Amino acid sequence: MTSVLFDSPGPKARTRYRILGVVTALVIIAIVGFIVLRFAESGQFDAKKWRLFTFPLVQQTIVQSVGATLSAFATAAILSLALGILLAFGRLSDRRWISLPCYGFTEFFRAIPLLILMMIFYYGLPPLGVQGITPFTAVVAGLVLYNGSVLAEVFRAGIESLPRGQSEAGYAIGLRKSAVMTNILLPQAIRSMLPVIISQLVVILKDTALGFIVTYNEILFQAKYFGSQAQYGSPIIPSAIIAGVLYVGMCLILAGIAKWLESRMRRSPKVAKVAKSDIVAVEG
Repeated sequence: MTSVLFDSPGPKARTRYRILGVVTALVIIAIVGFIVLRFAESGQFDAKKWRLFTFPLVQQTIVQSVGATLSAFATAAILSLALGILLAFGRLSDRRWISLPCYGFTEFFRAIPLLILMMIFYYGLPPLGVQGITPFTAVVAGLVLYNGSVLAEVFRAGIESLPRGQSEAGYAIGLRKSAVMTNILLPQAIRSMLPVIISQLVVILKDTALGFIVTYNEILFQAKYFGSQAQYGSPIIPSAIIAGVLYVGMCLILAGIAKWLESRMRRSPKVAKVAKSDIVAVEG
């Protein structure tokens, strides 16, 4: 079957793959070089356009925008995980008056674009008499409703992918469904779906950039403001480069933490002990 599904490339095929790889790399280098050359010719790397970012007050403002971004991300991430677990449990409930509303809630907010949710909260609710909606509230509420609905499907799929023997073993020793969910199924689902969960958390971090639409003082909002300063040559590209580096750096840090957490959970003796006890319970 292995020879049918995959044939090892011969000398000619390997040579052809190397040539394609070299050509692809040269094309990418040429495109990047052309972009950098155009930036240089248009003066985007001139000292005048970067002088704005040498001021201590500007640097302090950038640090504050990073803090605002992380604050919105941390709040939205925690609430999204909680909402996702709650909705997943609701969808898996045997009572239809619980599962159907949770299903409708999940599908409804998954279908609405996140930007529209933020705009509804910030621009749509105040005319209806709802006061006290700050940009932070609008950003976090939109992120929680959308990503919580997405994470609900992640948790539901993770729980349903587990062997039925896991829940049957719990029922056999007298546990209720809520205890089976929280003590047996959910921990295993989180471990198995951890890469998907982390990917969604990275999406939450990047989606905080949409907060500039509702005037939330995050990284992109400040980058747009600094890029419009005509007295410093309208440094749009330098502002975008700084914002991009900050977002990439935060996403890489989050991915590194996730990788460390995943490896630690796999090596944890407690996890191994729990997995072994689950197997013994199922076999028993």
